[in-house]
Amino acid sequence: MVESSRQAITWWEVRAMQATNLEDIDRPDFVALDKDGQVVLIAEVKGFPYNFKEEKTKKYAILRLIDYLQAAKVLIPFAMLVDVKNILIFTWDGNNLSEPIICFNTADALSHYEPTFCNKQIFSLYLRALTEAWINDLARHWKLKTPPFSKEMAEIGLLQLLEKGTTEF
Repeated sequence: MVESSRQAITWWEVRAMQATNLEDIDRPDFVALDKDGQVVLIAEVKGFPYNFKEEKTKKYAILRLIDYLQAAKVLIPFAMLVDVKNILIFTWDGNNLSEPIICFNTADALSHYEPTFCNKQIFSLYLRALTEAWINDLARHWKLKTPPFSKEMAEIGLLQLLEKGTTEF
């Protein structure tokens, strides 16, 4: 008897199948999935000492985002760059990455999840975890009834896509 249930594969498994060698797999820092497991956002995160005010760092990160978006072979509508100062969100139409459509102060968003955010150096791994906590809170309201920047995220259409979703890295 043939099993007819559909088994979902993850973003990373798709990327692994597309790669010819395991060394070829380059991943965004994390992805946000909608309630059906479809990727709706990819993110690059740079903690201390890096930031996207350095034009070379920002340009390289944007090129990486475009590479990920093109390699996905499905439309991923949003991309995000996060550093300790700013969260930049872009849209992707399948061919072009927009200029940032919205910019948030990182501390304003993430200090709800790390109260001493402004008083310490936040390195990349921890910044990624805090950013994922915020995105998961937007999706599932695990900490706050109204997470930071919910209104702005709804205005650009991202909040609705995140509803009941999750993140993966």
